[in-house]
Amino acid sequence: MSEPAAAIRLTRLPSGLIVVTERMERVETVSLGAYVAAGTRHETAAENGVSHFLEHMAFKGTERRSAAGIAEEIEAVGGQINAYTAREQTAYYVKVLKEDLALGADIIGDILTHSTFAPEELERERGVILQEIGQANDTPDDIIFDHFQETAYPAQAMGRPVLGREDIIRALPREALMGYMRRHYTAANTVLAAAGNLDHEQVVELAARHFADLPASATPGADPGLYAGGEFREERDLDQVHIVLGFPSVAYGDPEYFPTMLLSTLLGGGMSSRLFQEVREKRGLVYSIYSFTAPALDGGLFGIYAGTGEDGAKELVPVTLDELRRVQHDVTEVELSRARAQVKAGLLMSLESTGSRCEQLARQLQVFGRIVPTQETVARINAVSIADVQRAAARQFRAAPTLAALGPAGHVPGLPHIADRLAA
Repeated sequence: MSEPAAAIRLTRLPSGLIVVTERMERVETVSLGAYVAAGTRHETAAENGVSHFLEHMAFKGTERRSAAGIAEEIEAVGGQINAYTAREQTAYYVKVLKEDLALGADIIGDILTHSTFAPEELERERGVILQEIGQANDTPDDIIFDHFQETAYPAQAMGRPVLGREDIIRALPREALMGYMRRHYTAANTVLAAAGNLDHEQVVELAARHFADLPASATPGADPGLYAGGEFREERDLDQVHIVLGFPSVAYGDPEYFPTMLLSTLLGGGMSSRLFQEVREKRGLVYSIYSFTAPALDGGLFGIYAGTGEDGAKELVPVTLDELRRVQHDVTEVELSRARAQVKAGLLMSLESTGSRCEQLARQLQVFGRIVPTQETVARINAVSIADVQRAAARQFRAAPTLAALGPAGHVPGLPHIADRLAA
């Protein structure tokens, strides 16, 4: 459960770049990733989607490699390369056999410091992203979360879609991408994390060589997320109405972070959860229902998603609200123990993945400024009591709600009804 003291090592280069590694001797691979503390919430309204656009363009050619060359080099050694954009982070990572670590570091460093943003590649990828936005808009159980986020955080960066808006992406110039990258892709704003069968000193040497051209300038911060809440509904001719009901929740460092995680698990985190059993198994109202937490550096969201038929919403929403009321004063030790086991198992199973370990190391450094030992996390999960979970539920479910509904939403109760039923 615990990490050997020598397994995890950290070095800060003179540029400010942090290099953190975890040695896993029983594997034959290494995962390496550059995690940049910049995402959707760091964008201005006029450049919404630039973080995601940059993620795409990183693989479209550098001064030394063509777009095809990047793919061919990594796949020639059986490796994998990918990236993702989130609201507070953008990540670029590879997984390779241990003997190909140098190649992986070279490629990631190259795309972060020497991408060319060739105009023809940019226009081609602009079209790809517009297709991605169109696909998301045509996927109601996907786009509903964008509507939920924007309603919770209206007219601010935390509420804008990660993919960006179609009109902005169409007009976003090459200079906007390059300027955003110069401002945010700095050494001090990046963590280079690696996990697997590796040598720390080799990774440090590779970092110094391949990431030397990351700017050493200061990085602009992000505006605070100001939760407002409210209601969004859009009538569409669909077989199901897709609903997300949510509330303001806790940040990563909040004392109620772990009680909230266990609350989400026992309420809607699996087949044995209250909502799954009551709404799907007993009443047959849905195919899918679950709860989720979305923590951030300065706040977060707690939400419940469900999809149901037009008439099913009449029963679904009141039943869900009743469960939110009940969990504030009625939690059993059996279900709390089951939730603890689920959360701990998920944590410990993730330790077997080199990619997951990379991501955890980088996230912990960027959120907490330190590596959090696994035994510390497990101890905090074990320490959560029934009273802690009930207190977390009361804190969140008595706050102003956010409702997003998409589809035949005529029977979805509005916010006044929801607020009244939660207060009853």
